[in-house]
Amino acid sequence: MTMLGTTKRALTVALAVFLVAAALVTAVVAVPQVAGGDDSFVVVSGSMSPTIEAGDIVVVDEASPSDIEEGDIITFDRTPGDDKRTMHRVVGVVSQNDRRYFRTKGDANEEADPQLVPADAVIGTVQFSIPYVGWAYSFASTDTGTLLFVAVPGVLLAASELWALIAAARATNEPDR
Repeated sequence: MTMLGTTKRALTVALAVFLVAAALVTAVVAVPQVAGGDDSFVVVSGSMSPTIEAGDIVVVDEASPSDIEEGDIITFDRTPGDDKRTMHRVVGVVSQNDRRYFRTKGDANEEADPQLVPADAVIGTVQFSIPYVGWAYSFASTDTGTLLFVAVPGVLLAASELWALIAAARATNEPDR
């Protein structure tokens, strides 16, 4: 096998591995149930650094408030109905008026959060994170990202197929030597 053939084969294998990894990550983000979670979120702040960084994707599984303990990382609505999720570590479990609350703190923060988190605001506990993928996911949600990740590969695929058809047509039209 020539050096060009070896390089082409190595690039093909690398591209296949990348595409399989991208498909698996996409499946986890789009359908977190594949990985045993109920939701997935892109982390937008560094409050949980170094455990979980901004730009990571976290997979969150629903949890009964009675099962949540100190040390768990929970995702919750800071303000009901605003769809802005916060993800912090539980540093204390508090019972008040027969209700369960959680004192939370970001790993990078010096102080605990000023407000207790009511049990009914908890979305779930973080099961795991996928580093850096959130940046690509967030970018892909923009118009430029859609163009880059969908339109450009589509055009390149169409051009590649057209090139292969032209090459095949030329090969059949050439006389045998």
